[in-house]
Amino acid sequence: MFAIALTLVLGFVYAFWPRPALVDMGIVARSAMVVTIDEEARTRVRDAYIVSAPIAGRLLRVDVEPGDSVTGGETVIARMTPALPSAIDMRTREQARAGVNAAQAGLRVARADLNSAMASQDLADAQLVRTRTLASSGTASPAALEQAEREKRVADAAVDTARAAISMREAELASSRASLIEFNDGASVSSEAPASLDTDARAIPLTAPISGRILQVVQESETTIAAGQPILEIGDISHDLEVVAELISTDAVRVSAGNRVIIDNWGGDVPLSGTVDRVEPWGFTKFSALGVEEQRVNTIIRFTSPLADRVNLGHGYRVEAQIVVWESEDALTVPSSALFRHEGGWAVFVVTGGKARLTPVDVGRTNGQQAEILAGVAEAAEIILYPGPGLADGTRVERRNDNT
Repeated sequence: MFAIALTLVLGFVYAFWPRPALVDMGIVARSAMVVTIDEEARTRVRDAYIVSAPIAGRLLRVDVEPGDSVTGGETVIARMTPALPSAIDMRTREQARAGVNAAQAGLRVARADLNSAMASQDLADAQLVRTRTLASSGTASPAALEQAEREKRVADAAVDTARAAISMREAELASSRASLIEFNDGASVSSEAPASLDTDARAIPLTAPISGRILQVVQESETTIAAGQPILEIGDISHDLEVVAELISTDAVRVSAGNRVIIDNWGGDVPLSGTVDRVEPWGFTKFSALGVEEQRVNTIIRFTSPLADRVNLGHGYRVEAQIVVWESEDALTVPSSALFRHEGGWAVFVVTGGKARLTPVDVGRTNGQQAEILAGVAEAAEIILYPGPGLADGTRVERRNDNT
């Protein structure tokens, strides 16, 4: 009986004896550590050229496509022709016809004035010849000869004036007739050649301002456009591509020109490298997907990776920019999952002799996965990861089996 009772007592003691808590453990170690500011970004061509219509006219159908390569000053990217006249209403047409009639009448008056001036000129020529003959024989005085020469010059000037008046009246008549031309008037198209050939002959070629590729065609179909209206956009994707990251203003103040950048999740097999070119001094308001109002700042990043590594990257592509604001090759680090708040500071549980010892630590930089330890624990010390609320100073612990 005694043996049975002793066995039962020992069984109960073993069953209710406190067992070590199973925990995950890590090591305090020296390793490379990088602190980055991560943000979604997009690529863009730094100096994109928008080709606009130099004059108001009719744009012929644009043949180039997005992605086509062009050579500056050589490749014809679009063609324009003069705009056709607009339709005129009945009153305007009658007023234009009256203007034509008035111009024709003025031209007849100018021609009559020319005939009168030419008659006076003939009379002055004959009078000058007679006066010179009489003056040579002493019959006419020198004063009479001078008077005849003067009348000849006046008659010549009157003829020139009359001829100039005819030219002016002819121009007025042409202007009046031009006001009658409508958009469906076929007079402007040569009767000896097809209209398409005449259109090509009158077309104004627009050449590419730079060498690069067509980014987008704004207006492809044939249409009438105003001066300054955009037609297409050109950029040099190979040598002028950059990354724009819209950082929250509190993060932007931590970034400086020259910071190293890791460009990831862009579609390639390996991350690309870059450097911060500049942080713009002007911030703007932007609403997040949750409707939160944020102040954002554009940060411009230049690629430092070879062009061959990003040959398929284009304008407006999505990437993820990791801007390095601090890094060290030999930092004393612990996993961030080992840290917890204690009495206004940070602490970890150090495993000593199979027991958890609460140890306050001074934390420096952190990147979400690692934390820099300035003081509190030594290198190679074992620490507890993901400490639970039931863990206390002095609790017996045991490493959890990875297969548990």
